[in-house]
Amino acid sequence: MTTVNGGISFWYAQEGIPAPREPLPGDITADVCIVGGGYTGLWTAYYLKKAVPFLRIVVLEQKFCGYGASGRNGGWLYNGIAGRDRYARLHGHDAAAALQRAMNDTVDEVVRVAAEEGIDADVHKGGVLEVAYAPAQLARLKAFHEAEVAFGEKDRLLLGAAESAERIRIAGTVGGTWTPHGARIHPVKLLQGLARVVEAAGVVIHESTPVTEIQPKHAITAYGTVRAPYVLRCTEGFTASVKGQKRTWLPMNSSMIATEPLPEHVWRTIGWEGREALGDMAHAYMYAQRTADDRIALGGRGVPYRFGSRTDNDGRTQPATIEALRDILVRFFPATAGVAIDHAWSGVLGVPRDWCATVELDRSTGLGWAGGYVGSGVATANLAARTLRDLVQLDSGQAHGTALTALSWVGHRVRKWEPEPLRWIGVQGMYAAYRGADRRELAGRSAETDRVAQLADRVSGRH
Repeated sequence: MTTVNGGISFWYAQEGIPAPREPLPGDITADVCIVGGGYTGLWTAYYLKKAVPFLRIVVLEQKFCGYGASGRNGGWLYNGIAGRDRYARLHGHDAAAALQRAMNDTVDEVVRVAAEEGIDADVHKGGVLEVAYAPAQLARLKAFHEAEVAFGEKDRLLLGAAESAERIRIAGTVGGTWTPHGARIHPVKLLQGLARVVEAAGVVIHESTPVTEIQPKHAITAYGTVRAPYVLRCTEGFTASVKGQKRTWLPMNSSMIATEPLPEHVWRTIGWEGREALGDMAHAYMYAQRTADDRIALGGRGVPYRFGSRTDNDGRTQPATIEALRDILVRFFPATAGVAIDHAWSGVLGVPRDWCATVELDRSTGLGWAGGYVGSGVATANLAARTLRDLVQLDSGQAHGTALTALSWVGHRVRKWEPEPLRWIGVQGMYAAYRGADRRELAGRSAETDRVAQLADRVSGRH
């Protein structure tokens, strides 16, 4: 069987590309203009409309809602947040722990809203299992587990090799850590359901409307300009396409494959009855889920970055990346050696220079933004949206400060990425270093993290 390569994502192959919404008809006014029709933009519209039903909210999307990472991700609804350790250094342990608690609660918030709004997104809250299969990985896993517990995850479990295998039988696993704060979802079902809900509430969505420039109280497009007291940029990996934002967040590429539905005898070999989200402790890490129709969807880094912050058009990925992901699949699960890969695709995620997710509203201009999720956006986008809601209400005098507006990621400023060709050289070098480190760790007996990977972490600002 031929592997479908691109077509946005496997999730869209299942659900179908939605009928296009009308582009912006010309100059209009609104109370809030949201740029970007992914999770961040739609959740922000949802919570603002719930809080203040009379608000005139307009969402502008360059292609169609969910065209970016929201429609291409691995379906991990989990409690990870980019930059927590840096926030602990900047603001103290308690502030970072409060941010982590908010993320833990966010997983349940998304599950709650999906159920309440009748959105069937194949949600299964089986938690997240992350595994190690080399001595150096096991040392990192134990350190990671201890850090998560120190930030308040008292319900997290550290698992030995046998305990990990009781959940998912992965070849060579030497240990694991599991948290209940995670769920498997179908990304596009959640996205499309959310879009339907916000439209039914009166939010206006204009698709095929790229925003070329954002100014105070103005979102400028080729079709016209939206004037609004608040303009919120929710563009994540596509931020570089907006004038003046070329070096704000780097569009990091990630790729995925989805197998054919696996027969029951293969699942008996693998286990995975709990349908946990699955990850590992490699430097160039993988992520996977068991889908509702019993496939394995698995992702990781391919070509990590395109020169000049370019993004793809239709989700195609390189044949070498498909083979590399297949190799990971078979190394984890030898019983899948003969299964077909039905679909492969790729997409970009937003990476700030210091790898910290942020939320901001400039009260002097009405310009706001959220993002830089570094691949953890399925849940983080929801927390960011609720925070943007509170910031807008605070600024407009409709509410006082809240626990969310006091979180340490609010107002965090990040320096810009280096100009080309420095950022292309840097990112390519970083991931070459990580891949080499993973090979050496897998082949060696040292329990220490590879020195080259440690250097890459320091130089990149990742840790």
